[in-house]
Amino acid sequence: MSLEDLREELSKVVDATDIFPRDYQKDGCVLEIRADADKIEAVAEATRDADFFLECITGLDFTNGPQVIYHFNAFSNLSRVLVRVQLARNQSLPTISSIYDAAIWYEREVFDLFGIHFDNHPDLRRILLPEDADFHPLLKDFGKVHAFRSTEEIYDEPDA
Repeated sequence: MSLEDLREELSKVVDATDIFPRDYQKDGCVLEIRADADKIEAVAEATRDADFFLECITGLDFTNGPQVIYHFNAFSNLSRVLVRVQLARNQSLPTISSIYDAAIWYEREVFDLFGIHFDNHPDLRRILLPEDADFHPLLKDFGKVHAFRSTEEIYDEPDA
């Protein structure tokens, strides 16, 4: 499946205005998608059906809430796809571990470091920190980080 075919499939799942072409040389990806939490499973299925693999999942902490970032890639050509899911504080999102086995590990890491919960995850427990840790070290309120900014400041876009 070509990147254009994937873009067409993704436009059935998310609004076409939330799909952005990117310059690979500048951004490291060819496509960026902004998806709501309830759409992430459908986005993951579309990428899997297009023979993409899950490269990584990570989180970012902003003043207006955390973001979960997914990178999907394919071996066939330069085709990294970035998916951003903006969440409200304490909002969870569905696991994609039934679509990509690798998500089990990545989602546990995001939970451990950011405190983001993944609904229906088969084994959501700490993976790097002790089981009894009562903190999430990559949240900006841990250790009084002074660079706590909003998505608008970083991406030059209005808060969602």
